[in-house]
Amino acid sequence: MAVGDTSFPEMHAVPGIKLGTCNAGIKQTVRDDILVIEMADGGSCAAVFTQNAFCAAPVHIAKAHLSQNPRWLLVNSGNANAGTGKQGLQDAFACCANLAGEVEALAQQVLPFSTGVIGEPLPVEKLTTALPSAVANLAEAHWDKAARAIMTTDTFPKGASAVIHIAGHPVTITGISKGAGMIQPNMATMLGFVATDASIEQSLLQQCLSAAAEKSFNRITVDGDTSTNDACVVLASGNSAAPEILADSTEYATFAEAVMSVCKRLAELIIRDGEGATKLMRIVVEQARDSAEAVQVAKTIAHSPLVKTAFFASDPNWGRILAAVGRAGVENMDLDKIEIYLGTVCIVENGGRARSYTEQDGQRVMNQEEIVVTVRLGRGVISEEVLTCDFSYDYVKINAEYRT
Repeated sequence: MAVGDTSFPEMHAVPGIKLGTCNAGIKQTVRDDILVIEMADGGSCAAVFTQNAFCAAPVHIAKAHLSQNPRWLLVNSGNANAGTGKQGLQDAFACCANLAGEVEALAQQVLPFSTGVIGEPLPVEKLTTALPSAVANLAEAHWDKAARAIMTTDTFPKGASAVIHIAGHPVTITGISKGAGMIQPNMATMLGFVATDASIEQSLLQQCLSAAAEKSFNRITVDGDTSTNDACVVLASGNSAAPEILADSTEYATFAEAVMSVCKRLAELIIRDGEGATKLMRIVVEQARDSAEAVQVAKTIAHSPLVKTAFFASDPNWGRILAAVGRAGVENMDLDKIEIYLGTVCIVENGGRARSYTEQDGQRVMNQEEIVVTVRLGRGVISEEVLTCDFSYDYVKINAEYRT
């Protein structure tokens, strides 16, 4: 079940970026499970990766190859190639080498990505056998196919696309993402691939992506678990007629805002597709001393199983929210200054239940499919938002049967 509007949008092709998919039968044979992305020569690439100490073999390889002017991405779903030791590293590199052989490149110019079950060997032979079909299928218009090929427990493909103008010339930003569970990124999303035809130097592109990921993918959580395979990549082909984007320019501000917007939409779609989700909650923390404090409080609420199950039941059990705020670890909190709202209904003020609050008002908000929870700390002027979803019976069922 997904929450709200999850329709796949018009995806603008990105000049200089081609995508090809095929089915390798890694875990299923119904839909494509291999994606190859090719970038025109002369472009730049930036990426952010999971901070999980048990990061997957492809993450290690992709990090090592990022400085080698990569032009190809190789993605498989159905197998994470995580928790696979030295063999996993060898397998990930072998797949890079096999793709490089198909496109007459160096293995170091390929970034590998995997998603799926942890702890199982990557079926290299299946993947390698399928590569020629994926390469033969490369085309600029295949964003829909690409979004479907990277899905695991996702119930719908996720995409976002925008066209801006720089110096009178169109610049396209188009991206896809996947993820529905094991979502509490500390860098990016489960997997995200964004492409643009802008001309921008690699270090500036990296700065842009890191800032966008911090305000988008780092502000979502389904279950509080950080995956071994999280990664988000931006490819910039440089094929637009627009001039090169330079640091500290109005053009950079325009471009960075568009990249941020695409990333925020992709991140929101992940929460709308949270495993078993029936509600989307925006946890807004205002009047914090700094961003870290605001995020800390928001994520404590968003991670709480008791809060999430109450929302699934549409139960205005506001005490669970109050308890989460209290255990968020904020030092010297003045309880009398804290206000908590469900939608526009004040539920907590002056250290306890708001005098104006009624159970009927709370129930009216909790019956909604999308709910805003606002916490005002009364400590400063900083505000942050974290998106999350509820915990339903289906979340347990999906994860109990994940490997079957």
